[in-house]
Amino acid sequence: MQKRHSPHALDPGCRHAPSYYAATAGEAVSAPPLDVDCSAEVCVIGGGFAGLSTALHLAERGVEVVLLEQSLLGWGASGRNGGQAHVGMRRDQEWLEKRMGPADARRLWELALDARSHLDTLIDTYRISCDFRPGLLHADHKAAYTAETRRHVRHLRDQYGYTPIRFVDRDEVRAMVATADYHSGSFDERGGHLHPLNLALGLARAAAGRGARLHEDSRVLDVTPSDGRWLVRTARARVRAARVVLAANGYLRGVSPAVLRHVMPINNFIAVTEPLGAERALALIRGGIAVSDSRFVVNYYRMTPDHRLLFGGGETYGYRFPADIPAFVRRHALKVFPQLGAVRFEFGWGGTLAITPTRMPFIREIGAGYYNVSGFSGLGVVLAPYCGRILADAIAGERTRFELLARVPVPAFPGGPALRWPTLVAAMSWYALRDRL
Repeated sequence: MQKRHSPHALDPGCRHAPSYYAATAGEAVSAPPLDVDCSAEVCVIGGGFAGLSTALHLAERGVEVVLLEQSLLGWGASGRNGGQAHVGMRRDQEWLEKRMGPADARRLWELALDARSHLDTLIDTYRISCDFRPGLLHADHKAAYTAETRRHVRHLRDQYGYTPIRFVDRDEVRAMVATADYHSGSFDERGGHLHPLNLALGLARAAAGRGARLHEDSRVLDVTPSDGRWLVRTARARVRAARVVLAANGYLRGVSPAVLRHVMPINNFIAVTEPLGAERALALIRGGIAVSDSRFVVNYYRMTPDHRLLFGGGETYGYRFPADIPAFVRRHALKVFPQLGAVRFEFGWGGTLAITPTRMPFIREIGAGYYNVSGFSGLGVVLAPYCGRILADAIAGERTRFELLARVPVPAFPGGPALRWPTLVAAMSWYALRDRL
């Protein structure tokens, strides 16, 4: 059983987290540190899904682009997450209809469907080996949620014509997952799961192949205006660019106070068991699907290709990880699958994602030619690469989808710099307590 203690969750590192993904990752992409000053049409900050996709789609258009990553490509949330592919936004269509009106809510649904198709296109076009498997079950851990799930599924099928989703009753959900923890759910055929680090590396390989200049170990210290352009400064070099895309998500580290008012980091944790064998794996989760549940602090899990249970659960709101992450996650896993009490967890790691007050992505032009894309709140596998494409399109002058996302309500977290963090911790802790009631 591995143990890990991080001095600070956001500190850059020269190696990937000690994850199952790192142990099964494909070939790394050459991306030497930037050590000389340079210029580019666009500088992208962040080597995760959003940043790599932005660089790829810009390079496909023939735009000169430089990407700076503080650690390794895919080192942050993009290479550590649960690998689940969700269809839609973090907020459901009913919520969007009330806050943005029926027309924009429908446009966002169409955008979400396009985002899901875009993921397939990336994987197929660039032959990215990331073990995608279809099927995602969202399970209700309280019987009181059943009626709401029925309404949600009916609304998507009747009002939006989305037939890949269906309601799952108590008997079926317990046949799909070997636990008594769930009472109902919805099953989405277009959802699924994949190997996120290999997806990130595949995007990096594609971007480099199209001419994007990628640089690891190049932490950005600040971004300042300079003679009608932007000056992006690292410890060793500077980039002068006409436009900048900030795609740092939960790893901003003060680069943009304007973004930090709307986007805040939280930590989430994953552990992976020893191999269970094909028969035992199938008995736990039928059909190789992914599962996430209705808790505010979500449990999410799936089987890996070599028949291990990959289980995500538990959050912390400080800047340090638990000393024993496998043990931290194990407590959550055994509540769902108590029959795994004797099973060893061989991998355990943490990562930092970014959330917003509304759990909707924060996509804005925060200065003339200075764009931010972040705050995916756990749905970055599908949305982040697609938003990278939207940013590339916006820079090229095709701004319709960008302007739609820029209208999405994402207020600032309440309180000034001294109060935002304790306010978030208090709110998240209250919701976590509600999960247990």
